[in-house]
Amino acid sequence: MLDIILDTLIDTLKILPFLFLAFLLIEYVEHKLNKKSKKIIEKSGKLGPLLGSVLGIFPQCGFSVLATNLYITRIISLGTLISIYLSTSDEMLPILITQKANFSVIFELLLIKFFIGMTAGFIIDLVLRKRTKKELKKEDYSICHDEHCHCEKENIFKAALTHTLKTIFFIMIVSFVLNTIMQYLGNEYIEKIFMKNSIFSPFISSVVGLIPNCSASVILTELYLRGAINLSSAVSGLLTGSGVALLVLFKSNRNIRENLMILSLIYLIGAFSGIVIELIELFI
Repeated sequence: MLDIILDTLIDTLKILPFLFLAFLLIEYVEHKLNKKSKKIIEKSGKLGPLLGSVLGIFPQCGFSVLATNLYITRIISLGTLISIYLSTSDEMLPILITQKANFSVIFELLLIKFFIGMTAGFIIDLVLRKRTKKELKKEDYSICHDEHCHCEKENIFKAALTHTLKTIFFIMIVSFVLNTIMQYLGNEYIEKIFMKNSIFSPFISSVVGLIPNCSASVILTELYLRGAINLSSAVSGLLTGSGVALLVLFKSNRNIRENLMILSLIYLIGAFSGIVIELIELFI
């Protein structure tokens, strides 16, 4: 057990500086794009799902929560909201970068999430095109305020450090659990839990993705890089993983029935997409 703890600590410390640099870059980009992203998505109109998917693949503090607020006030459509939820990568991208994943792997995951998010968003808006807009509300919710990450301030170093410490904590816990399981039970145990190479695997990963914090993307990304789950399962879980946005949706939107509908939509799209990818992999 001591060896597992030491290995986990060493592996975690190795990626700590790279993770900080990744978040620092993300914070810098976010501060350059934050106001622009909001204006773009507010004025997106019928192109909302396309622009939402493009902006969603770039990690931005609370962008999915910003989208939640804009949807609650009916500034953006349901299709645009869903496209952002599905394309948002949460902590996936920083972990892939710090774990030195191949560029082809990173590009493939981002492209798949973008395409599915955009397609699902356009289909939803097409189906609901006659939906009557509701009266605007005045609430304003900020994930950065709730999380105390100071993302809205100019101190990007402090914001990057905060995100790094939170993420590294989850990475350390997940790595310890996975290392312990692999040491005593073997990688096959995890594969059985997630039913690797089974048509039902995406249903399980999609549930994990719904965990409302960065632990979901950490778990799924780590499992995928370790080969414990395949591409279809990783995509399913990462599609449903929109960070804490769902928490804000249920907290801020009083229409519980609508919230459950959105949750079900995200889950079903994630699971169905995984099944399609699984079938494609079987026949290729």
